[in-house]
Amino acid sequence: MAVKYYVMMQGGTDTDHVFTGSSPRRAALKAATRGFTDIRLRERGTDRLHVFKGGRKRVDAPSNRPDWLPEKIWRPTVKKSKLEHLKAKRR
Repeated sequence: MAVKYYVMMQGGTDTDHVFTGSSPRRAALKAATRGFTDIRLRERGTDRLHVFKGGRKRVDAPSNRPDWLPEKIWRPTVKKSKLEHLKAKRR
């Protein structure tokens, strides 16, 4: 699978947050893990803007967890609300 780059947008402009993943959902899950709830990801190199609602909750870690993993972990959830196409920029 090819890795794609997704730039977080807030207020109609790009931010410094860049998430990677083979799909937009995978990148949105990474954003939700870091605490973002209104997730708008612009796919680099295209005019697509993926819009998600996200969240996270504290859950028990699996019983076969490694020693370095804490007993409680964050479990992200995302739901895609729409796909927008950005207007072409005029030169």
